[in-house]
Amino acid sequence: MPNCVCSGATLQCSFGASPSIMNVLPTNRVMEGTPGANIMDFIPITNIASFGMCSATSNPAVIAATSAALGTPTPAPCVPATTTPWVSGNPTVHLANNAILTDDSQLKCTWMGVITVKQAGQTVLQA
Repeated sequence: MPNCVCSGATLQCSFGASPSIMNVLPTNRVMEGTPGANIMDFIPITNIASFGMCSATSNPAVIAATSAALGTPTPAPCVPATTTPWVSGNPTVHLANNAILTDDSQLKCTWMGVITVKQAGQTVLQA
C-alpha cells in the first residue's frame, strides 16, 4: 500500500545528479503537523527543488554546455521544468480538492526526465 507524500519527501529525477526535497505549502494540508501533498504540487522551485546537475540531452542548457565543450557530454544546472500534475496519486482520497499524492506517483519533466518519490516524508510507526 503506498504512503501519502508530505512536505520534506525525498525526490529523484532520472536525469538529476542528486536527490531533491519536496516542499508543500501548508494551505489546508496539515496532516499530523506536516503539510500533505496532492497531485497539483508540481510547481518548479516552489514544490520541486533542483536536482543539482541535469544530464538530459534534450535540455537546452545541457545542449549549450555540451556544444561549448566541443561535443563532450556536459551536465548543466537543473531547473525543473514540470508543467503537468503528478500521475496518478490516490483518486479516492482528496486533499485540498485534489487527489492525494502517494509515493508510487511519477512526475514528468519537459526535458524527458521522470521524477519519483524515494521517501514519502513520513514515518509509519507500528506497535
